[in-house]
Amino acid sequence: MIRRMATDAGNPIPRFPADFLWGVSTSAHQIEGAAGEREPSVWDVFEAEPGRIKDGSTAAVACDHFHRHREDVALLAGLGVDAYRFSISWPRVNSPGGLDFYDRLVDDLIAAGVRPVPTLFHWDLPVTQDWLQRDTASRFAEYVSVVADRLGDRVKKWITLNEPAEHTLLGHALGAHAPGKELLFDALPVAHHQLLAHGLAVRALRAAGATDIGIANSHGPTWPASQEPEDIEAANFYDLLLNRLFAEPLILGEYPSGLGELMPGDVESDLKVIAEPIDWYGVNYYAPSRVGAPQGAEIEFGGLTLPAELPFSVREIEDVPVTDFGWPVVPEGLTELLTTFHDRYGDRLPPVVITENGCSYDGLDDQDRIAYLDGHVRALHGALAAGVDVRGYFVWSLLDNFEWAEGYERRFGLVHVDYETQARTPKASYGWFQGLLRAQRERVQG
Repeated sequence: MIRRMATDAGNPIPRFPADFLWGVSTSAHQIEGAAGEREPSVWDVFEAEPGRIKDGSTAAVACDHFHRHREDVALLAGLGVDAYRFSISWPRVNSPGGLDFYDRLVDDLIAAGVRPVPTLFHWDLPVTQDWLQRDTASRFAEYVSVVADRLGDRVKKWITLNEPAEHTLLGHALGAHAPGKELLFDALPVAHHQLLAHGLAVRALRAAGATDIGIANSHGPTWPASQEPEDIEAANFYDLLLNRLFAEPLILGEYPSGLGELMPGDVESDLKVIAEPIDWYGVNYYAPSRVGAPQGAEIEFGGLTLPAELPFSVREIEDVPVTDFGWPVVPEGLTELLTTFHDRYGDRLPPVVITENGCSYDGLDDQDRIAYLDGHVRALHGALAAGVDVRGYFVWSLLDNFEWAEGYERRFGLVHVDYETQARTPKASYGWFQGLLRAQRERVQG
């Protein structure tokens, strides 16, 4: 594998529009800690099961953001971002005083000149709820109404769900994430109920006066392993499951052919809710996938064990750099993804915001992360130049954090966190992004 990458860092990054939104992202369970000050989530239960988390850790303390959020807001202000995408913990909101924390966080962000952009669900489901049950979508909408009533006078930009595809696949089909279910294709109701929850949340937010609503869906190009018909067929099916299944009900108001009849309930009526108009479409991009026909055996890929009975196999993308996580680094895949969506959905595609893009590398002098981000920002500008209406870009992540089933062994942050002392140390990439934002503003003003 190639470990290093080339970079155009010596050349200025092209100018983005003056109103382009620059930000960074985090999620509640990965950074907040203070687990004893809220009701439990499915992730707390999952982490307590031996062998579930690779380093045996939990997110009980994580980055202790709950108690140190003002320090982190100061890092955001120093970075110079326009906006901060964080998530609100449904279990914390269900707990006494839980919303008070987000009240303080929002006020402190606004005082620092940083726009708050909360995500209302980022995988930390209360243990009392289950996405296999339709009622969870209704309970989610009730929770959203409570949050919007409390914060909607100051929060203007909202995200309903984060990566329902991964939560379905990893949490309910393969069992690699909480709640640890291994249902394979019997997990499809989880996808439908999350999409329904999104639509109900949009309605709840509109009722509270919100006018700037999106979702954060994960997407990436799917490349067939070869031009053999069986590899092309497998790649198309993978693209159907990971891209089209979660995009088309929102954008087109319909499931891809053959999937609607597999969903529970009155699908036609539900689709009218799911397709409630949104103001922008969030994309989390990390890498393309190379997919071929099934190989008749389990496959170890990206830290996952993929069962032999899946109708596809995920293959390594050769001759490209990889991150410390082993993920391929393919900036041009972002341009390809966005132009594909632009061509596929035309005027039906809302304006796009990149709600996550980042990489795992160790070290404070993280030149590989700088090269990664440099390449992806340039690729994003390429999509903009090709006619895609792109409105913003959020780096994942502000802080090193609890990386789900990987524990603390992967570091995605612009800021290093010493988990023993909780000391925050900006990395070289923090300075690079700070310089990018300064240069963009100077070029706009000039």
